Amino acid sequence: MKIICIGKNYVKHIQELNGSFDDNPTIFMKPDSSIIQKNQPFFIPEFSDEIHYELELILKFSKVGKHIDKDFCLNYISHFSLGIDFTARDLQNDLKLKGLPWEISKSFDNSALIGEWIPYDDKIDLNNINFSLKKNGKIVQKSNSSKMIWKITELIHYASKYFTIKIGDIMFTGTPEGVGKVKIGDFLEGFIDKEKIFEIKIK
Repeated sequence: MKIICIGKNYVKHIQELNGSFDDNPTIFMKPDSSIIQKNQPFFIPEFSDEIHYELELILKFSKVGKHIDKDFCLNYISHFSLGIDFTARDLQNDLKLKGLPWEISKSFDNSALIGEWIPYDDKIDLNNINFSLKKNGKIVQKSNSSKMIWKITELIHYASKYFTIKIGDIMFTGTPEGVGKVKIGDFLEGFIDKEKIFEIKIK
């Protein structure tokens, strides 16, 4: 199982990090060791002083596919949910300046939170999902998947050019604006509309 992650997919998030706009989706990967086990907290690693939360709509795949046509991309999705891409921003910024890959800032152990999965069917419009993140009871991220630069079908079509989509694979679709630092004692909650999808303590 692999986790395909999309970066820079919301305009205001790119702007808040002073990033650049690209012609194609930015893709990076997380290994299965990045997944936080159910009901476990997130432990701030010793190698970073600036861990950021990044709330994202996530997808789970139920079919094997390669070079998937945009018209059929949604047929490969079995579930959707919310997740957090925990990012060591200090490491990422340093690696970017050096022109180096930044997997260690994104793909370290326990850097991916997976919320409760929701079965997907074609009555659900994945391009119109309201989602939000609360930190210690206050909303810090709030958006709608309609604000994605690249839509769900475009992401799957593009990623499947390079990686075979397999059963159980997961896709993180990018984070909106509002990312920020976590500290010991913080409590995060993710919502789709008013339904709580996950909660996690920071230790």
